[in-house]
Amino acid sequence: MVTAGVVADGAAEALENHRFASGDLILAAHLERPPGGETGLPGVVICHGFPSGPDGGANSVTTFPELAFRIATEMGWVAMVPYLRGMEGSAGDFSLDGWRDDVVAAVADLRSQPDVNRVWAVGFGSGASLAICAAAVDVAIMGVAALAAPADWSDWAANPRRLLLHARDAGLLTMAGAPPDFGRWSSALREISAERVVESMAPRDLLLVHGTDDEVVPSLDARVLAGQHGSADLRMIAGAGHHLRHDPRAIAILLGWLDRQRRQHA
Repeated sequence: MVTAGVVADGAAEALENHRFASGDLILAAHLERPPGGETGLPGVVICHGFPSGPDGGANSVTTFPELAFRIATEMGWVAMVPYLRGMEGSAGDFSLDGWRDDVVAAVADLRSQPDVNRVWAVGFGSGASLAICAAAVDVAIMGVAALAAPADWSDWAANPRRLLLHARDAGLLTMAGAPPDFGRWSSALREISAERVVESMAPRDLLLVHGTDDEVVPSLDARVLAGQHGSADLRMIAGAGHHLRHDPRAIAILLGWLDRQRRQHA
């Protein structure tokens, strides 16, 4: 197994060690198991966000296998990082509904592993909101930890062609022009909303972590999601920006929450 503990920053393909199906697409993933060969373990799917800039499709997930490695080796979970459609190593082209479906498929694949009996979802940025949306589809997801989650994608929906350009710059689209059904592609940006579905998660547990100085997603979004859920664990990190994957305070909160979830559902 390739582990993030020994992989230097570099090509995304060096981190791929697992494949799973999402519809008719085959997607790449990084899968980490704890040592010992135990069964009946908790599993967690870690969802990356939307990449930015040239080659961002590869670069945006390079640190997540490291987090999966830590969760597996230090906490005894089976951890999976799916590379959603359009990402390097995965088939298909980016669409928001497609990414939600990929998260649902990743959870199902992890749940089917012989050593896993329960699955949680964790996400960062857009991946955090997609984890919430996936939990609305799959009621067997035990709980969600959402870090820097946008309440909706109204900014994207307001200018879908600009998003299309961003997706192309990030390497998430293989097609030369717009998607064949651009209307359907763009309508998903309006129809899919964490704010709209988060209430259906309750009474399942929801952790919301947000930086007070997030320059990409206003901290108000976290408060809106917490209010809609009704009993979310809301943690605001003073002075933190958007990229909470690199904030040790946010990761400490996440790991503590996962530990409590495991003990609560033992």
